[in-house]
Amino acid sequence: MTLKECYAAMGGDYEEAMGRLRSERLVQKFVLKFLDDGSYRLLCDSLAAGDRGEAFRAAHTIKGVCGNLAFNTLLESSEALTEALRDGRPPQPGEEDLIRRVQEDYQRTVQAIRTFQEGAPA
Repeated sequence: MTLKECYAAMGGDYEEAMGRLRSERLVQKFVLKFLDDGSYRLLCDSLAAGDRGEAFRAAHTIKGVCGNLAFNTLLESSEALTEALRDGRPPQPGEEDLIRRVQEDYQRTVQAIRTFQEGAPA
């Protein structure tokens, strides 16, 4: 799988990422670093613990990283969840659907990156 195919598989925008970072090597470096980012785990743990403030910070971090790397599908879902969690708002109807969407989009993104990683040059 090429980096461009990886972006297609995750619902990202390869051209946007290239326009921002100007180097496929740099894009690849940051795409692979995404796998080590602890924000998603923090989001899940914070939601499970009922810590909406920490969950907001984690969702906001995911949104920012996805914006910078043009992971557009995960960007959209994490942005919606960030807004739902903003200012310590109490849980709203449909929030579970937002959480599930972020989980699905995150898994799709990670799977695409791992598949790319298996064939990426060292």
